Amino acid sequence: MIPFFPPDLFEDERETLLETVRTVATAPEQRFILGSHTAHFEERLRDHLGAADVVACGSGTMALSIVLRAMEVGAGDEVIVPAFGCAPLASTVIEAGATPLFVDIDPWTMVLDPDLAEQAVTSRTTALMPAHMFSVMADMPRIREIAQRHGLHLVEDSAVAQGGSLLGHPAGRWGDAGVFSFVQVKTFGTAGEGGAVVTDTPELGRLARMLRNHGQDGRTRFTHHRIGYNSRFDEIQAAFLTHRLPTLDDRLQRRARIAAYYTERFAPLAERGIQPPPPDGDGRCYYVYSLLAEHRDALRDHLAANGVASHVYYPRPLPHHPAFAAFAPEGARWPNAERASARTLALPIFPHLTDAQVEHIADTVCTFAPAAHETTAGATP
Repeated sequence: MIPFFPPDLFEDERETLLETVRTVATAPEQRFILGSHTAHFEERLRDHLGAADVVACGSGTMALSIVLRAMEVGAGDEVIVPAFGCAPLASTVIEAGATPLFVDIDPWTMVLDPDLAEQAVTSRTTALMPAHMFSVMADMPRIREIAQRHGLHLVEDSAVAQGGSLLGHPAGRWGDAGVFSFVQVKTFGTAGEGGAVVTDTPELGRLARMLRNHGQDGRTRFTHHRIGYNSRFDEIQAAFLTHRLPTLDDRLQRRARIAAYYTERFAPLAERGIQPPPPDGDGRCYYVYSLLAEHRDALRDHLAANGVASHVYYPRPLPHHPAFAAFAPEGARWPNAERASARTLALPIFPHLTDAQVEHIADTVCTFAPAAHETTAGATP
């Protein structure tokens, strides 16, 4: 079986990781959080992105919560979020005391539809929170223009998009703040959890740094200026990510080559009910590679029968979850998000897939397509 996420993700770096654990654990200062490794990692990532500030924290989810709190988003406010995506897009808004406004997505790219987002703006809307999805960045130029015209905060959920760029501008740098996730399966993952806030606004960076550590300012311990979080960054993860940063571009290039091969193989299948992502290199990140398949479950079974694991992101739109149902207006529909939830299927795209494995995955999808075409022949839309 070709796994969806490889169990040997850090096998080539095992010795480095073990030595990192030993070095941090035996250092005289015995500093396991927010020490010199964290500071150095933040500096390296800031330089890599060309940002004014990077604040490492416990997870990508906490990065969103910290940004919303730093922006003073709260009770009575509304935040526009895509109706299709990961739960923190909604849960962090609700945790802040605000209301998520679910907006439908583009039917092909599966990211927030800017026109629908602008139509959703009300007098209570304080922020736009688009998310890059799978292998496609959101339309940040258009979304940023909307945010500026309506005087809204712009929070860029770049959890899956580190290393991506659009029009030469890095993911995470389009809004007032961007966030990353370093959980192990992301494009810049570590052996555990982690996240970061990226901003060009010094005051927002200062507040984020305070909020991640119980509202302390780093100068006077046990003086709490704000109600904050315990979202302090791990020194082992900081040192390991610093080690991995110089090779990020190589891993991303391998993902891009695999994606380009998939898209070339799958483009002729669109008329047979299997739609690959748009064939463009700009604004791509390839955290995962998702197809839209009319017979998604049958394709998943076909892949599994031929030794290929796949994954469904996400099986239902956000407003269809019990946790968020109270924020879904009665009778509201998000047809593109609903259709994506029924059709999306992600294929393996991790960097150390061999060429033979990539070809086998593509061949397996292509052998399914004729059968899918026969099944849909004569069907009404």
